Amino acid sequence: MAEPYLMWVGGKEQAGKAELIPIEDPATGEIFAHCHAASTEDVGTTIALAHKAYKSGIWSRAPRHVRADVLDACASLLTAALPSLIALEVTQTGRAVREMQAQVPSLTKWFRYYASVLRVEERPVLPTTGKLHNFVDRAPLGVVVQITPFNHPLLIAVKKLAPALAAGNSVVVKPSELTPLTTLRLGALLKEAGVPDGVCSVLPGYGASTGRALVEHPLVRKVDVTGGTVAGRAIGAIVGGNLAKYTAELGGKAPLVVFAGADVQLAVNGIAFGSFVASGQTCIASTRIIVDSKILPEVLDKLKAKTESIARRMGAPNNPDSMMGPLISARQLGNVETLVDEALASGRAQAVAGGKRMKGTSPLDGIDFSKGYFFEPTVLVFSDGDSIQKTRIWREEAFGPVIVVVGFDTEEQAIALANDSEFGLGAGIWTQNLAQAFRVSEQIEAGITWVNTHHRNDPSSPWGGAKSSSGVGSENGIDAYHAYTTTKSTIISYASTEEALASDDWFREGAGNVRYG
Repeated sequence: MAEPYLMWVGGKEQAGKAELIPIEDPATGEIFAHCHAASTEDVGTTIALAHKAYKSGIWSRAPRHVRADVLDACASLLTAALPSLIALEVTQTGRAVREMQAQVPSLTKWFRYYASVLRVEERPVLPTTGKLHNFVDRAPLGVVVQITPFNHPLLIAVKKLAPALAAGNSVVVKPSELTPLTTLRLGALLKEAGVPDGVCSVLPGYGASTGRALVEHPLVRKVDVTGGTVAGRAIGAIVGGNLAKYTAELGGKAPLVVFAGADVQLAVNGIAFGSFVASGQTCIASTRIIVDSKILPEVLDKLKAKTESIARRMGAPNNPDSMMGPLISARQLGNVETLVDEALASGRAQAVAGGKRMKGTSPLDGIDFSKGYFFEPTVLVFSDGDSIQKTRIWREEAFGPVIVVVGFDTEEQAIALANDSEFGLGAGIWTQNLAQAFRVSEQIEAGITWVNTHHRNDPSSPWGGAKSSSGVGSENGIDAYHAYTTTKSTIISYASTEEALASDDWFREGAGNVRYG
């Protein structure tokens, strides 16, 4: 086996003082690499280097156009590195290569977008009373920590890094212990693009040790995490104690509402994409499908056919013809199996398609499903809204290729079912009625609502939840850049010396009005 992957600290590879992390191929169950993990001591050293780089001004006070040029260089180097990054991303995540070939090249947009933000950023001048010139700058926060998940290692790292670096911060990234390898490669790529040593470091490790040491550190001025709701709340409590800024993109249980006027095949194609891309391991996966009862039988027939077609064409993740890969780990597979088995055992649900772990060999390419963590794309149907609302599969995030379907009779009922969740990250609506699209989207409690599409994601478009279980703050857009800055107000008097002597001598002899403010 190859030498273990090293941490990326202060512009170079470095061994960690904690135990090595085994990296598993979820398609085969085999350990294909090891990675150094950061100890508490490593965390302290790295944050000290990041703080020193920040205070030096080599990046934090670099001209905006310099930072913009470096971000553009990051995009160019990322493009050149795509073949090797995609191959490694496929192996460590188990995501189908056709997905990664579509997703990873799009990441250059984030670097270019925030480079553009820097080039067009304007400094406001406020209408202050008197002969005063009051302008406002955006200043970086200092050292920021970013904690990224296993499902989109490069995508989420880039989404967080681009605005943080654009703002002039020093960044320490902790990738998921399940998928740290491409983020480590990204660290070296950023140095090649011109990011100074110490400004961007990557510390693999476990959440309970490395992650906790990072978010507890008093020099950290912001933590940005994507992960589960339980972990997000625990991290938020620590960050709040340090009075640091916090952004969290957490859980989801996205509804997808199909109205009678929708084109059924188009809607089914949208359900399949929204539900089964990344094997359902996305926070905005459309897991609760709410269908007008008048078209429910037709939707189920077409959805069954689509789902079975996907299952027939599943194989090795590196096979370009494979439609869907495995779940990330045995633990995740067990979670999905438990929720599905419980729903079926209750007698309230019926499996229209799928419903169990995949075994045997793939008819597509012969891969042995039983060695990996493959689960059939699954469609569960509930007879009515009352029975579905009592089940865990309706309320809890499965994070797997499992959807539940229920019918509705009125628009009000559809909206009530859609909003029946503690989560509020993503939602979908399928209708050809323009008025209905506007009317329903206004009432859906979600930070992102798609109409007749799903999973659309652009650097300019805010990405965040509308309910506390889905997080706080948002990624993307100018808001994400602002969240990595603090405002700095400068007020300059341009009154003449004579005017200032006449009006600004607060403690002058004699009576008379004095100013305040």
